[in-house]
Amino acid sequence: MDGFDWQLERARRALEGPAFSPFRMDFWRPVEDESEIGVVTLWDTMYILLMNVAQKFGWESVDGAPVAEVGSFKGSFFTFLQKVASGRLEDLAGGPLFLLLEKYFHKYGPVYKLAFGPRSFIVVSDPVMAKHLLKSNVGAYDKGVLASILEPIMGKGLIPADPQTWKVRRRAIVPGFHKRWLNRMMRLFAECNEALLDQVGHAADEGRTLDMEEKFCSVSLDIIGRAVFNYDFGSTNKESPAVYRVLREAEHRSSSFIPYWKLPFATQLLASQVEFSADMRLLNDVLDELISKAVATQQVADVEELESRDLDVAEDPSLLRFLIDMRGEDTTSKQLRDDLMTMLIAGHETTAAVLTWTLFNLAQNPELTARVQAEIDAVLGPDRLPEFDDLAPLQLTRLALVEALRLYPEPPVLIRRALREDALPPGGTGTPIRLPRGSDVFISTWNLHRSPALWDAPQEYNPERFMRPHSNPAVTGWNGYDPKVGLAGLYPNEIASDFAFLPFGGGQRKCVGDQFALMEATVTLALLLRRFDLSLAGPPEATGMVTGATIHTANGLMMRARRREPSAAAAAAAAAAAGVNGHHHHRHGGAHHAAAAAAAAAGAEHTVNGQGGKCPF
Repeated sequence: MDGFDWQLERARRALEGPAFSPFRMDFWRPVEDESEIGVVTLWDTMYILLMNVAQKFGWESVDGAPVAEVGSFKGSFFTFLQKVASGRLEDLAGGPLFLLLEKYFHKYGPVYKLAFGPRSFIVVSDPVMAKHLLKSNVGAYDKGVLASILEPIMGKGLIPADPQTWKVRRRAIVPGFHKRWLNRMMRLFAECNEALLDQVGHAADEGRTLDMEEKFCSVSLDIIGRAVFNYDFGSTNKESPAVYRVLREAEHRSSSFIPYWKLPFATQLLASQVEFSADMRLLNDVLDELISKAVATQQVADVEELESRDLDVAEDPSLLRFLIDMRGEDTTSKQLRDDLMTMLIAGHETTAAVLTWTLFNLAQNPELTARVQAEIDAVLGPDRLPEFDDLAPLQLTRLALVEALRLYPEPPVLIRRALREDALPPGGTGTPIRLPRGSDVFISTWNLHRSPALWDAPQEYNPERFMRPHSNPAVTGWNGYDPKVGLAGLYPNEIASDFAFLPFGGGQRKCVGDQFALMEATVTLALLLRRFDLSLAGPPEATGMVTGATIHTANGLMMRARRREPSAAAAAAAAAAAGVNGHHHHRHGGAHHAAAAAAAAAGAEHTVNGQGGKCPF
């Protein structure tokens, strides 16, 4: 791990004695394994607790951050104890935690300390500080409480892994997301969406409402199963419910106040934990069997050979197949299982959530929806399936998804813990913040993405905001948003916004599946809007909002669908594409030029500083 000396850390822990973490039940056990990076010493934690108590009695803050106290709760003391036992921070906060963080953000500014009694979290909503935590001084932080919460589910997968394991596994996994594989996945995305389109079509014909959030969860699970494991969850009746229950348990734990799953006899006495243990055994057995089958048919090859395979004819084009066949990849089946479980949970949740909130917002913006549909018609025509080269001209479609990720970031909070004393740069606060070793930090992506200092009209859904530059000299050290960088790739990432926009995190531990997720969501949205007009079945406020690992609706995304007639732009694009089919090596270019012309006629092309809006990949 860059910037972190494990030999020195081992010696320090040996001298200071027993280790302690408020989220561990075995806190008197000494630390001997460097993989337990999330555990800080008893003295580190006691120092922070004592400083918090002292601050309540008027002493100067040790970190320099203003304190936002969460000290009053409605109901009886018995009700309060029930909420604590439930393990839900949002129960204690009186609603979704990220909304509480937003409330205090507007009151105290871009950095403050959230105190639950003697426990505290430094909440950061400043891009300069976020960049320091995630990139500039990443070696001084780990994932803290999140790692200990998710380890029983994901093991040593990329999200909870200690830095050494993470570095090794990321080096092995990233090559699997090569361009030829992503191109092959475009066809898989379309195949998995066939069932979704059929279901929406039946509902449209029968005049029924349907829960689109539920449908997006199903198609996302099918896609991640086939893409990563070469396994069809949609064809089973047993594994799919187990997956959903494990996902809900992971979300519950991610927002927990106490580690209820580590209480004595929890797996025997708590019904939810009995069920969770059974579900984990079932899923682990399925993954172990898939790994064993892949190992039995292993064909070892170098990375270059694997990347050049013809995936169009491959019986198994999955990421698991790539990892098993990669020369030098001698990891254990347990580690592979942890990797796959992490991808299953993380890859499934984010895509379903961004599709849900995109459709929710588009349904309230019919003029914008019509322009997105015109762009889809122009690029894809009435019936052609999307291909990799179609992603670039589907700019407004992609930005519609990106804007939903800005308003509803997944997750709304990133968690870190200081492994050594550090000082955060002033940023927009004007004051540096000192973090003692062991400090827990919340990076509020919800606040960053909705900050009036960083975005014009931040509460409005406006995908075209990413076509314009924006900066604010009042936020010292922030370089603003640059659309030339933002529109040069699949989506405007943290580099384009200088860490004001973190849809997939940032820095070294950024999500490795960001391109995959955006491609999947783009294909699903394009196929759906090409065929149907969708409207909310009730008022927008009836949808509601709750949070776990990601932001969900409270009551489902209930919608009505109506079949669309092919537009003139789609017909023009189809005719133009047919006219260039005889020139195979120019097929995509000719079709896209014709599509762009049709889109311009339909009013779907937009200009940025006088330039065409097409994304120059």
